[in-house]
Amino acid sequence: MTPALLTVIRPGALTTVQDAGRKGHAHLGVPRSGALDAPALRLANRLLGNPENTAALETTLTGCAVRPDRDITAVVGGAPCRVTVDGRPAPWGIPVHVPAGATLDAGPATSGLRSYLAFAGGLAVEPTLGSRATDLLSGLGPAPLTEGVRIPLGRAVGPAPALPEAPPWPAPPAELVLPARPGPRSDWFTDAALRTFFTAAYTVSAQSNRIGLRTQGPVLERARDGELPSEGMVLGAVQVPPNGLPVVFLHDHPTTGGYPVIAVVPEQALAAAAQAVPGTPLRFVPDAG
Repeated sequence: MTPALLTVIRPGALTTVQDAGRKGHAHLGVPRSGALDAPALRLANRLLGNPENTAALETTLTGCAVRPDRDITAVVGGAPCRVTVDGRPAPWGIPVHVPAGATLDAGPATSGLRSYLAFAGGLAVEPTLGSRATDLLSGLGPAPLTEGVRIPLGRAVGPAPALPEAPPWPAPPAELVLPARPGPRSDWFTDAALRTFFTAAYTVSAQSNRIGLRTQGPVLERARDGELPSEGMVLGAVQVPPNGLPVVFLHDHPTTGGYPVIAVVPEQALAAAAQAVPGTPLRFVPDAG
């Protein structure tokens, strides 16, 4: 039996295929990638009876629209948005039936930044290094969606579980508070810079992307000149380039870098960063964990 196919009707500003990512390949220079809001991906899949790491679509700000060639069940979650099926309102955040030939449209995010379109059976694009995730830095995985592209769907593995009365979708942050631990190069910064880092008000920059969350705010002064030889970088590393403004590395981050890492944000705190729109107030606080 041939697989069901989704045809991309409206790709949106940036829509990519994402799953749990390709861990364990940093020694090859390959980032983890995967859904930036990992809890949203997991919840959408659970609501469909999929394994939590099943591949889905991650949209950016403007949503996307797809049309299946067979009847399917889908969930649109993550950043809240208007959902329609052939122009008729459909529920956000819980499973919805999409008939063959109908257009499922996830509109622009009303708050937050990234919505997730998950499908019973998941997206069955060819995996690379064990993952179907799109990696914008290395180019691994399927290309970002374009109009007319057709994406195969997997076969649903079982019935969806009973729905909770209100699936626990967290609200996108009005203020982003990121816990951080001192990084391996915190001694490259003055005492005043370290105080500033943990007390000052920053905002999320419009230059942010899947590689890193960039900031606007006070410049962090170094205690020493020069640059480091390139060294390993981890998810959540807060690197400070020559402009003195912190950059929080997200899932498509480079695996090495030569700018000093002042701090590291734990992975579990990064889902909120995925939903922080440009201009969101941002504070770094000492990690008490």
